[in-house]
Amino acid sequence: MKQMEYLKLFWDHKPDHEPVIILYEVNLTEERLAIRSIDIFSDGTTRNIDDLYSGAIEITPIPTVEEFNSHIWGHEFHADFISKEEFEKIWNNHFYDGKMNETIH
Repeated sequence: MKQMEYLKLFWDHKPDHEPVIILYEVNLTEERLAIRSIDIFSDGTTRNIDDLYSGAIEITPIPTVEEFNSHIWGHEFHADFISKEEFEKIWNNHFYDGKMNETIH
């Protein structure tokens, strides 16, 4: 049975055409690989990605919340956990109406 984790990644200092938030559905039993992800843009629109690794040259695991928040991947990233229900709601509605940024200390 798959054990899943759901993450919300905030991306500060992003280019204008890039998402401000990325949601990940992470399979904990498969080396932290993403099953699905959602890009959220500053206007609340979303892009559902059902195969994050399609066309990828290298497949890398999704970092943990702790790794993102310790700035291993850069100071512009910080993350938190979300529920499966929140992920599914945004996936199905194709829109995000929550906070666009969050300060994590």
